[in-house]
Amino acid sequence: MKTLYIMRHPEKSVSYIKEDNFDLKLSEHGIQQAHSMGERLKSLQVHPDLIVASPAKRTRVTAEIISEYLAYHKTIMFNEVLYQAFLNELIETISYTFDTVNELFLIGHNPSLAALAYTFVNFKEEFKPCTVLKIEFNCHSWIDIDKENANLIWVERVN
Repeated sequence: MKTLYIMRHPEKSVSYIKEDNFDLKLSEHGIQQAHSMGERLKSLQVHPDLIVASPAKRTRVTAEIISEYLAYHKTIMFNEVLYQAFLNELIETISYTFDTVNELFLIGHNPSLAALAYTFVNFKEEFKPCTVLKIEFNCHSWIDIDKENANLIWVERVN
């Protein structure tokens, strides 16, 4: 069994004309959302073997906050592919995860995360900021993940 958590970063700050999208921070509300989600995930006993996040400032901070609540003391992998990723790049990134990882926690951006959730579990709802999906795959290798062996276990949101 392989478990994938897909998280869209919380609310980002307002963009200023000269500020690059990559460098946008979390808003104050977004920081509160991240802490609230961290508490929820801790209560749900989420224990990822690996956290992978986009290196954008807002996802980096999100990953650091979430990792504290989940007592994740390993290195967070910041993967540039996750920033402005195409769906096939996300699936490839997940598929190439070492099979010693049973629970993978992915933190990234829309629209690619919404496309990923739709592809695996036909999730059609709006993938709002600070939403986390838990998907279990009935297989033993990440290379074998597919919509045919995927099950949506739960969806968590904070406003």
